[in-house]
Amino acid sequence: MTLKHGLVASAAIVALAWPQMAAADPASDARIQALEAQLADLAAQVAALKQQQTGDVETLSAQVTDLKTSTGASLDALRTDATSTQASIPNGKPTIATSDGRFSATLHGVMQLDTAKYFQDRSLPASVAARDLNSGVNFRRARLGVDGKLYGAFDYNLLLDFGGSGAEDTGRVQELWIQYSAFKPWRFRVGAFAPPLGLEDAASTNGALFAERPAAADVARNLAGGDTRLGAGVIGNGDHWFASAVVTSNLVSSFNSGATAFNAATFDEQLGYALRIAGTPLHGYDWLVHVGANAGVVAQPADLGPTAAARYAIQLRERPELRVDGTRLVDTGAIDAAGARALGLEFAAQKKNLLLQAEYFDIKIDRRHPAAGVQDPRFSGWYVEGGWVLTGEARKYNLTTAAFDAPAVDKPFDPLKNQWGAWELAARYSTLDLNDHADSAVVANRVRGGEQRIWTAGLNWFPNPATKFMLDVQDVSVKRRNAAGAQLGQDYRSVNLRSQFAF
Repeated sequence: MTLKHGLVASAAIVALAWPQMAAADPASDARIQALEAQLADLAAQVAALKQQQTGDVETLSAQVTDLKTSTGASLDALRTDATSTQASIPNGKPTIATSDGRFSATLHGVMQLDTAKYFQDRSLPASVAARDLNSGVNFRRARLGVDGKLYGAFDYNLLLDFGGSGAEDTGRVQELWIQYSAFKPWRFRVGAFAPPLGLEDAASTNGALFAERPAAADVARNLAGGDTRLGAGVIGNGDHWFASAVVTSNLVSSFNSGATAFNAATFDEQLGYALRIAGTPLHGYDWLVHVGANAGVVAQPADLGPTAAARYAIQLRERPELRVDGTRLVDTGAIDAAGARALGLEFAAQKKNLLLQAEYFDIKIDRRHPAAGVQDPRFSGWYVEGGWVLTGEARKYNLTTAAFDAPAVDKPFDPLKNQWGAWELAARYSTLDLNDHADSAVVANRVRGGEQRIWTAGLNWFPNPATKFMLDVQDVSVKRRNAAGAQLGQDYRSVNLRSQFAF
């Protein structure tokens, strides 16, 4: 029972007992006066309690009103902050984004300028056409684009490229895709992009060990994948695994019968598949072992039309891992094909600042209606390369691509602080064999695409995360014969300096 209730009950008891007390003892005036005083005091206390209760309620009501007002203002402020944009330049990339991260746009660009000198024998046989490779300067890549997020769950990327091989391009769509990323760990992508087809292919060209990919890796990636390819697929990864499956389709490529986003239309487009699985089953604090497998499949070659010499042609050809001169020294020629596939195996091992990686590729083309005695040609290639970061930094293993990126730069270039950036030594041996039954008695069964072997030694300097300089020395040997058996290949050396700025 509360104090208020007790006082009210006491007053009621006194009121009921008053008549009886007065009749029983009329002489007890003193006692009556005392009771009257007590009753008056109780009434005053009840009135005071009522007034206090009313004040408490009013105070509480006022406090609730103030809380509602302040909470509403806070919520309005949070909503404003969540939708407001903020500008920043993390790692040199200009970025604008909402505070909640649901919308963002990041500008990025790449400048790769190659300056090369070719050293060729001046007494080459008359059958050699590429007797004077073009020494000079070329923007290999000149890219500008934007990527970011939409509504939190969607990623996008737009990238234009004005660089080229041997000469700069007028500009083309390098990448243009959108991706749904809410179903972790899977990402669903559609548009123009290069599907991951191998360890070297998945790595960013900004952080590569050398100026160009190994020849075998480049041929294999372009069969059903490659730059500017149109496709749709799913990509996923965890801490120690990676998997992707992409369907590719579109137009005929200038490299082989691959699909790209900017070539002239064909009668029917190519249909292909690009698959890859990889992971790091063995790993420790400062070391890992990477293994993987990949496959590029051309299920239906592009239809070049009834006037083409080979209506469903697949042509494999490659430049010698340097693009200042765009000449391709190994070339199978157009092969009328029903389909093709390239299978690849991946391996890499990293211990702190030391990296070793290798890949092997087996390529097979299925001829369309081959004549008697004519077999389906098979080609192969492989490479092994390694890098040693002299300043101690380790190359970063990118979980989202299952490939290696550039090393961190612990001490960006600043001579006043005795800081000189990151320095790396690199070496590679690569081989590509595009010959098949080269000496067959059946002329139509011969494929004399040539065999190319390249030794490369390099020195890479990273003054800071956005800047890179690469000095590469190549020793190239190409053995290739024409239909008459005359030598088309040659041995030569080259030196290339790449200046790169990427953000």
